[in-house]
Amino acid sequence: MSVTGFPPERPVRRLRVRLTDSPISLAGYWFATAVGASWGFLLSTGRVERRRGLLIFRGMPRWSFGRGGACVGGCYLTDRNVHDRVLGHEAIHRRQWRRYGMLFPLLYLIAGRNPLRNRFEIEAGLEAGGYLPARRRGRR
Repeated sequence: MSVTGFPPERPVRRLRVRLTDSPISLAGYWFATAVGASWGFLLSTGRVERRRGLLIFRGMPRWSFGRGGACVGGCYLTDRNVHDRVLGHEAIHRRQWRRYGMLFPLLYLIAGRNPLRNRFEIEAGLEAGGYLPARRRGRR
C-alpha cells in the first residue's frame, strides 16, 4: 500500500501502433501493389517492365488512370508516359505508398486535387510530374 491507501500504480504498458513506416504500412503497400498489378495485368495491352523499382504497365485504357498515369503501390499504370523524369516522379509516389500504406489514398485525397497545393505532388516534383513547364537549364 502506498501513502494514499491505494496500491502503488504499475507502469502501464501500451502497445504503440505506428501507422507510417511500419509493418502495417508495408502490408498496405503490398496490398496496393497486388491491386495495381491485377488491374495492370487485366487491362494492359502494352509492354510490362520493371524500372526504378516500379512495375510499369503500358497500354492501359485512358479511362483507367488519371492524367498521364497512376501509381498504385509499386505499380505505374499508363498508356505510354514512361519518360525517365516521369518515372522519377512516380518512384517518389512509390516511396510514399511504402511509408503510408493504405492511408496514402486518404491522405492524398485530403491534400486536394490541385497538384500545385498537394504536398505529395510537390514532394514528387511538379515539373517531373508534368504539372509545371520544365525549366531550361543554363538560362536565367
